[in-house]
Amino acid sequence: MEILKYFLNPALMTIFLFFAVSLGYSLYKYEKINKQMVLLLAYLKKFKKSDLTFRFKEFDDKLTTNPYVSNVWTEFRNTLVFDEKVVLKNEKNEDIVFENASQVVSGIQTTVDSSYFFNEENMITSRLNYKFIQIAPTLLTGMGPLFTFMHIAFAFAHVDFSTNDATMATITNLISNMQIAALCSVLAVGESLIFLMVERLLYNLRCKKPLVEIQETLYKLFDSVMSEKFLIELLKTSKIQNNSLTVAMKLMPKKLREAIDKSLTSILVPYMDNILFNLDKIKEKKSENIIQNSIDSVDDLF
Repeated sequence: MEILKYFLNPALMTIFLFFAVSLGYSLYKYEKINKQMVLLLAYLKKFKKSDLTFRFKEFDDKLTTNPYVSNVWTEFRNTLVFDEKVVLKNEKNEDIVFENASQVVSGIQTTVDSSYFFNEENMITSRLNYKFIQIAPTLLTGMGPLFTFMHIAFAFAHVDFSTNDATMATITNLISNMQIAALCSVLAVGESLIFLMVERLLYNLRCKKPLVEIQETLYKLFDSVMSEKFLIELLKTSKIQNNSLTVAMKLMPKKLREAIDKSLTSILVPYMDNILFNLDKIKEKKSENIIQNSIDSVDDLF
């Protein structure tokens, strides 16, 4: 009963309630974040790098509609570089599919490390009042001296040595308040240490561990190209220019012949046809004149 009387003290109850609320808040938030990250990790593990190119629309839609990770995914998606294959036409109007411009990487690559976006700040600490959790042990520790000195001040404020009975009551009250003051400091420091150990353990197991697994899974899905992006674009442009030049050189004789044939067909042939037509008309005219002259000569003879 004596111990129960101590712990029903307002100061001790305040310290204990603050400890319970702080630890309960941490447990609730860490479990909520853990649930979201476990679901995200399970979805990411359904994909492989080899088939992500063909299923990227499905992959993108799911992450975009996920409220927990949509903002982070949108930022990360802007850093992606898709498969660098080039499809062009040759001189026979057939498709030419070039292989990847860079043989070092394949599939979908990223120019920024995924951990830059999927980090503790974006995935964990921004989802809760992490500053409150960080200062909770400090507040607990500070409550110890605060209530200790309050009880000491309260005990000395009621000191009365005027009579023997008052002196005995004062000493009894002073000892009782000193005990409670000491308990305030011990309880506050003890609960602060317990909070630190439990909170760190829960943070690493329920939040940090699944976050590391998510980062490793993203490393497997997206190759990082960093400074290679410029080289890939340069090689891509070079292949396009080389192909265009090669096709143009091969098509030049054919195009020249087609142009000459078109010119002859559209200009010279109709002109020659017109000349031949006029010659035929002249020939027919002369033939008619010769026949007419012959008939007239016969008529003159008779």
